[in-house]
Amino acid sequence: MTSKRYRAIKAYQNEQFLQSPDARVLRILSEYLEPKSRFAAFDVKDTIVVFGSARIRDPAVAKVELATAEAEGGDVERAKTNLEMSRYYAATVELARRLTEWSKSLEGHDRRFVICSGGGPGIMEAANRGASEAKGTNIGLNISLPFEQNDNPHITRELSFEFHYFFMRKFWFTYLAKAMVVMPGGFGTLDEFMEVVTLVQTLKIKKKLPIVLFGKEFWSQVLHFEPLVKYGTIGENDPDLFFQTDSVDDAFDYLVAELTEHVLDPAERERAAAEPGPDLKLGL
Repeated sequence: MTSKRYRAIKAYQNEQFLQSPDARVLRILSEYLEPKSRFAAFDVKDTIVVFGSARIRDPAVAKVELATAEAEGGDVERAKTNLEMSRYYAATVELARRLTEWSKSLEGHDRRFVICSGGGPGIMEAANRGASEAKGTNIGLNISLPFEQNDNPHITRELSFEFHYFFMRKFWFTYLAKAMVVMPGGFGTLDEFMEVVTLVQTLKIKKKLPIVLFGKEFWSQVLHFEPLVKYGTIGENDPDLFFQTDSVDDAFDYLVAELTEHVLDPAERERAAAEPGPDLKLGL
């Protein structure tokens, strides 16, 4: 009777090694190469990225939570604030839907300006939901966190990603982006917005990248750029690096104009002007 021969594990199948500090560079490289391969397979060349809080509710959910708080003696004031903030969820759904409808109306480009979110709940869910309601391909760049972050059900399944490294996730946010929308959010949204604005300001991002800062009431309380200009720590024109608005109509018109002028080639611009497609403002 012969003893069973020991078989060594191939290096690329050795889970213990792959999860070790020595293999960190391989894990980082995987978070570059695997998404790159999937984006190529689905012919995704450019995106409209939407940032915002994971904690902002769907208005329907917020209304139920308020009614429950009032009936059961819960935190009514917090529930009222959540309902008020839910308008940004609704605005994100509408804007993502209209941008997707516009994108799909561009002749010969089924996957231009694909909506891309962080893949989680809240504003991220709203962005993917709006694109999905317009029957558009959309992307979710999720990240492993101990709380809040679960992929939402509206992401195109084949374009749902799970990242470990924040900086690789940020790379894919910016690399394919042709426009960005920043909805109200917390530390993560501030981090993403400030990093992108810094890259644009310092010309590390050389492409034209329109940025919408949506929600004047919210952001005017959170961010104050005037002192930075006053004390000379940013340039007088640096606040012009982004467009501030409370209006879905204005955000849509601004983004379409910027993308038409700076991204679409002349032939595409002529076709877009001659064949505007459906009444996108009404969503018909």
